[in-house]
Amino acid sequence: MEIERINENTVKFYISYVDIEERGFNRDEIWYNRERSEQLFWEMMDEARDHDDFFVDGPLWIQVQALDKGIEVIVTRAQLSKDGQKLELPLLDKIIDIPLDESLESLFEQQLEQEDFTYLSKDGILGFLVKFADLEDVISLSHRLQLEDIKNELYVFDKRYYLYVEFDETLHEEEDIDSILSIVLEYGEESAMTVYRVQEYGKQIIAEQALETIRNNFPPLA
Repeated sequence: MEIERINENTVKFYISYVDIEERGFNRDEIWYNRERSEQLFWEMMDEARDHDDFFVDGPLWIQVQALDKGIEVIVTRAQLSKDGQKLELPLLDKIIDIPLDESLESLFEQQLEQEDFTYLSKDGILGFLVKFADLEDVISLSHRLQLEDIKNELYVFDKRYYLYVEFDETLHEEEDIDSILSIVLEYGEESAMTVYRVQEYGKQIIAEQALETIRNNFPPLA
């Protein structure tokens, strides 16, 4: 495992799948078994403490990046805001504030849900998984939004529909991505699952240009 100290409050890990398996874990466990993934995480944190004196003294913000041969994990210690009333956590070059009276358990759940909703690949690809209650919501969205040159796939899993949308950061500005996602989230909601789980255990309905295909085959709903 490679450990890189980014700054006073941030450390980055890279661990290969070979290393993960040598530690007694397997690839499926780290994505789908929360207890086992937490065990691996704290093993990594123990090594960071011994390697670079990176101690945990408060809530953490955890970003996970899936790579071809392993995973990259960036861990940042939360900091108090200037007024001392909120925790400041970085999110895609932004700062989000969490009230101090919110439980650490709830904070951790928010971190997991956000990390499942967004992931950044090694090639600068931002992927988002959005859940829909029924197909009608997807149909309505398809007649509201056109995603030209943007990868979008449709899956069904556990009687729910999932739209996976992928942006290339070199082609799309952050403001454009935010604008598109705000429209998508009017019809669906952020998924608390990884796209890997939906791809493995769900069924792919439309592999390419899902919204365009839906729009061409279903009329607008009254």
